[in-house]
Amino acid sequence: MTDPIRPPGKTTIAPEVLVTIVRLTVLSVPGISRLATNPTEVERFFNKNTSEGIKVSVEGNVAYADVYVVLKPDLNVREVGHNIQAQVTRAISEMVGMEVGRVNVHVEDIDYVAQTEA
Repeated sequence: MTDPIRPPGKTTIAPEVLVTIVRLTVLSVPGISRLATNPTEVERFFNKNTSEGIKVSVEGNVAYADVYVVLKPDLNVREVGHNIQAQVTRAISEMVGMEVGRVNVHVEDIDYVAQTEA
């Protein structure tokens, strides 16, 4: 028997890559008006895994995400939240092969202003 061939090294993924994946995935979900600013802006200076509206942490091979969003009006908020969780989990799992521990969705506002301007 022969031993399976092992790759010569390892692959590391920068936390910013996970933030980008989450940001693009969230913005593609129907019903999202925009990302909201994180309530703890001071944390941004100390934590490089934070971006506007997105916070990602990794423990072992498990990713955790907090997403802060502003929704379009006249939507089922719970349905949009579940859709965000499902899409982010799928994107991280498929693109980087990591397990997703949890995706917390924080709906910060409903964007009624955008509706009146349109």
